[in-house]
Amino acid sequence: MTGTATRYLYLARHGEATPDESALSERGRSQAWLLGERLRGSPLTQVHHGPLPRVAQTAQLIGDRLDGVPLRATDSAGDYLPYLPRKDELPATAADDILGFLAQFPAEQRERGPQLARAAVEQFTGPVEGDTPRHELVVTHAFLIGWLVRAALDAPKWRWMGISPANAALTVIRYAPGRPDSVLFFNDTGHLPPDLRWTGFPPELHL
Repeated sequence: MTGTATRYLYLARHGEATPDESALSERGRSQAWLLGERLRGSPLTQVHHGPLPRVAQTAQLIGDRLDGVPLRATDSAGDYLPYLPRKDELPATAADDILGFLAQFPAEQRERGPQLARAAVEQFTGPVEGDTPRHELVVTHAFLIGWLVRAALDAPKWRWMGISPANAALTVIRYAPGRPDSVLFFNDTGHLPPDLRWTGFPPELHL
């Protein structure tokens, strides 16, 4: 009889990108390589990644440090808005600013985003069939990490905003049968030296 086993979902935002976001910067390449080193001894069996170059390059540099772990590109790990809130869902003091921020994004990210977010939840979350725990990595963008962390914590849907992953930081969520989802750790940058941590964050937060 087939059992149900725990899934360990590793999440990583891509490394720092060049100003035009067409590729990884030199610092971003270093971040990705060091994350791969961090994961070398892990029991990962699959690396999923989004289609954009900065994510695919991050995944490849990580994969180069892993022994034979396959890489798989998927649109559900791409860059999109996972949920578009109504104004009445948002805090009154911030609603206009939040909606203005979301309105800046391309129509494709807004229109396809919720569908892709549903696909990501179906593909990447929950316990797995079989008797063996599964460990898999998703290399993606900040918004999807925020969405999956929010979902694991049962937070309101709009709260994917305000969850800010650092470049090449590691987050792990556990989906165990019969237990609440558990965020084991978030934004772990212990594999990065101080000068490569918290890129894209204000200087006062470079801890």
